[in-house]
Amino acid sequence: MKTKLSVNLNKVALIRNSRGQNFPNLINVAQDCEKFGADGITIHPRPDQRHARYQDIHDLKSVVNTELNIEGYPSRKFLDEVLLARPHQCTLVPDAPGVLTSNSGWDTITHQALLVDVVKELKAEGIRVSLFMNPELDLIKAAADTGTDRIELYTGKYASVKDGDNKQLTKHVEASKLSAQLGLGLNAGHDLNLNNLLKYNLAISNLLEVSIGHSLVVDSIYYGLQNTIQLYKRQLN
Repeated sequence: MKTKLSVNLNKVALIRNSRGQNFPNLINVAQDCEKFGADGITIHPRPDQRHARYQDIHDLKSVVNTELNIEGYPSRKFLDEVLLARPHQCTLVPDAPGVLTSNSGWDTITHQALLVDVVKELKAEGIRVSLFMNPELDLIKAAADTGTDRIELYTGKYASVKDGDNKQLTKHVEASKLSAQLGLGLNAGHDLNLNNLLKYNLAISNLLEVSIGHSLVVDSIYYGLQNTIQLYKRQLN
């Protein structure tokens, strides 16, 4: 089974917004990513729309031919936009307004009722749902009770450890085995890069998809977008 690569375009949107113009054009970049081998496109619009905007959801839905994944906190505004566009997947993250980046997963015990309602609402419109999760077994068990289709494991702590320290990777392996037992599909993302992706992908046998943005965009400055996507695909396949 080949793990799919979804390219997160938030940093491309950030560059666009910095000059107040539509350059680079997010639609063109998304189409080029698909042409260069990406298996999907991800954006994460936040309330202040400092990078991806709500309008980008609808613009991308009209052109993405692979898979469109929309990440975000399930505010009413976010949910209304997602339900209107009906992307292939919605990844729910527990980001509070103003947070710099997603750095922790859901407490699915504390927020069980909220997530049950949101997951049900999204799935009723045919949208696959994934919950952003830490590799914590009790919370993953509670995630299954929400009705979600998948979970996305937060890989930031794994990516930050020194070579030879396998404790974080072991946690992810255990979490992946539990997700399979529970019938949950498995995604992963955050700070995965060309130095740590291969090891992670080889260890997690049931990994369906990774979402990578920051590192891939930075690498493309040096290697070019087409070459960079192929380098990441090679780590996965």
